[in-house]
Amino acid sequence: MLDSVTVVPSERVPELLPMAACIEAMEEAFRSLARGEVIQPLRTVLQLPNEVGSFLVKPGAILKPGTLGAKLLTLFPDNHRKGLESHQGILVLFDSGDGTLSGLIDAAPVTAIRTAAASAAATRLLAREGADELAILGSGVQARSHLEAVLHVRPLRRVRVWSPTTAHREFFAHEASRRHSVPVQAAGSPAEAVRGASIICTVTASPKPVIERGWIAEGAHINAVGASTARTRELDTETVRSARFYADSRESALAEAGDLLIPIAEGAVEDSHLIAELGEVLEGEAPGRGSPKEITIFKSLGMAMQDLAAARVILDRSSGS
Repeated sequence: MLDSVTVVPSERVPELLPMAACIEAMEEAFRSLARGEVIQPLRTVLQLPNEVGSFLVKPGAILKPGTLGAKLLTLFPDNHRKGLESHQGILVLFDSGDGTLSGLIDAAPVTAIRTAAASAAATRLLAREGADELAILGSGVQARSHLEAVLHVRPLRRVRVWSPTTAHREFFAHEASRRHSVPVQAAGSPAEAVRGASIICTVTASPKPVIERGWIAEGAHINAVGASTARTRELDTETVRSARFYADSRESALAEAGDLLIPIAEGAVEDSHLIAELGEVLEGEAPGRGSPKEITIFKSLGMAMQDLAAARVILDRSSGS
């Protein structure tokens, strides 16, 4: 059976899933969800004792075109201490016509690329015209991929990065400045990074807010990516309350997004504060940014359909290479 299966190792993923193609694939996946062409239950999470790590199963299907599969993923937040990525996993793809196994893809690089591509799609849709200063909170894999992704949708003039470890943020700034044609500066605090930024990406492992409303410039767009459980958040309540709030999935956000659920529990906002899914805005079914002065938030939790859409790009390009 495995003889006919396409196996894509980690090192081949970037060449088969270029960022520009992935951004387009994410936009189409969001549209598919809005059109009712996606089947995806909430992810199953098996939490290991003492919260040392967790095992996640994310099945799904995109009906048009037929794409069927699941991502099997482990999340061990302290892996960086061992020199390992926190996310480890595999994408398993099946033929949607007969159910036969068709592909196995290393999930870690796919997750890095497609998560940032989704944020780029949200930035292209929701960030105001002329947004050209980016703040990144975090300096790991997602920080690197988010800088690349945002550069595909906005011509950045300046980037500031902050993370808790001075050496990490300074190394990121040095390497990113060398790699991209934009100055990247290491900030001494989250406030220093965020003040004046028109685009903000939070990609930290922090369980509590790293952003306060008073730091955020008028008209900024925020991609809130790092927190992915009902008990963790990167944004303070006032930031959420004062912004137009969007998500990749309404069902996931109202079940798992602490950035929204904690303010709801505090009585600061209601469920209806979530204006729309990104795909509903792309399809013209819901409003996007209303004025240059509004703050917008895209809450990214990551969905099976995003992995499947990325996997389809990889398999299609692999078969043509």
